[in-house]
Amino acid sequence: MPRTTTVIIGGGQAGLAASHCLGARGIDHVILERGRVAERWRSQRWDSLRLLTPNWQSRLPGFAYDGPDPDGYMTMPEVIAYFERYAAASGAPVETETTVHAVHARGDGYDVRTNRGTWTAPTVVLATGHSDVPRVPGFARALPDGIVQMTPSSYRRPSDLPEGGVLVVGASASGVQLADEIHASGRPVTLAVGRHTRLPRRYRGRDILWWFDRMGLLDQGPDDVRNFDASRKQPSFQLVGRPDHGSIGLLELATRGVRMVGRVRGADARGVVLDDDLMATTAAADAKLALLRPRIDRFIARADAGQIALAPADAAAVREARRVKPEPLALSWPSFRHPTPGRLDFAADRIRAVVWATGFRRDYFWLRVPVLDRDGDLTHTGGLTPSPGLVAVGLAFQRRRKSAFIDGVGDDARAVVAHLAGLLAGRRGSAA
Repeated sequence: MPRTTTVIIGGGQAGLAASHCLGARGIDHVILERGRVAERWRSQRWDSLRLLTPNWQSRLPGFAYDGPDPDGYMTMPEVIAYFERYAAASGAPVETETTVHAVHARGDGYDVRTNRGTWTAPTVVLATGHSDVPRVPGFARALPDGIVQMTPSSYRRPSDLPEGGVLVVGASASGVQLADEIHASGRPVTLAVGRHTRLPRRYRGRDILWWFDRMGLLDQGPDDVRNFDASRKQPSFQLVGRPDHGSIGLLELATRGVRMVGRVRGADARGVVLDDDLMATTAAADAKLALLRPRIDRFIARADAGQIALAPADAAAVREARRVKPEPLALSWPSFRHPTPGRLDFAADRIRAVVWATGFRRDYFWLRVPVLDRDGDLTHTGGLTPSPGLVAVGLAFQRRRKSAFIDGVGDDARAVVAHLAGLLAGRRGSAA
């Protein structure tokens, strides 16, 4: 039975970041990865997908993007190559094709049972991310067999879909991108719009995430927000990483001919039942954006006046941004004032496929340690579970808003590894 000090479960950005931090402290460890390094980026992403974050924001412990296009957005092959280079540079001890079947607490440590044997270790890092299973509503089972159903994890390209109409459910980042791509293939698309976070790709000459980064919004912790639970469950930003740095929102999609309807709240053998909430949902997203833009403008004014300390390059960028006049805010909801249908009939509307872009959830069926709540979610504080030596990295809003971003796992990895190092040192002191 192989033994090590720390077992890391997952070989994506969170696991690699934790490995780098453990290695820097000289802590023996192993990474168990069910497939290859960055497997989810390889096998659960569609062909045309690019990162939603600019390349300069792909920062990991001891590693950063150094390519020719820092303001661009990596393709999936580029993302995979980036993580492979990081693993090689860090000397990450990855055991590929190793699927974890169960984790049990045992004495003062853990047994990690895999398809290739059982590892024992006093500490375990859960680095499987904040989501791995598409969150498809239960009523999807009522849809007729003739309707092809997909999720962003199973969809690869428009040709995977049958000819005919397509219903895309969900209007966050994945939903708007897939609606745009599928519509461009010549298939009529209906987009069922739920709660979403509307953002422009760029504002006053800079990427919107550049402003978030400089303003410290992505570094906000639980104590910096009014409602931590609501912030943690906030939909993904309605962004797309395009070479032209353009935006894709509901207005753009409607202009191109995508049909907008309200949220799907049920289904039967004929079609889906819809809420008449399209205008209310889009108005709420517009209102949040309307509050954000003046917030950035105030930051520009304060920084330009020297009230905020910035690095010289950032200060120069802010001065340049100040000379860029903000574009008028185009509201979504006036375009959707017309009544929306209460249901879609698949036959009448000639819909042949449904893509459920309704988010993801985490499934810890293999975690046999009593650290899960009634909903099956991990109980933790900043990644530290109630079970000593069992920690997590890469969860949504784990310690900061950006915890689940490539750019966010590093700080969280350093924190949980520092905790493990202290725990291990205490155990050695007690043994002595």
